[in-house]
Amino acid sequence: MIHVLAIITTKPGMRAKVLEMFHANMPAVHAEKGCIEYGPVVDTETSPAKFGPDTFVVVEKWETPADLKAHAAAPHMAAYAAKVKDMIANRAIHVLDPA
Repeated sequence: MIHVLAIITTKPGMRAKVLEMFHANMPAVHAEKGCIEYGPVVDTETSPAKFGPDTFVVVEKWETPADLKAHAAAPHMAAYAAKVKDMIANRAIHVLDPA
């Protein structure tokens, strides 16, 4: 199993709109082969360190690297990326192995 943390920072004030589109795409991702977990998280109010109001983190788990590679190439991911591209300021994707 591999883990992915995708840190997405939107342009100011765009997080809610991007998350709306993200949630609309989630059923297609959950149906993909090898998807164990895939969902967005945001700062809690009491978090001592914050990403901020324009950032969310996608927490993912995939059975294999091949499943993650197929996910990245999926047509619904390309469609989602095209819809949000002008609303995204930065994206950092970390692919991790269990320690």
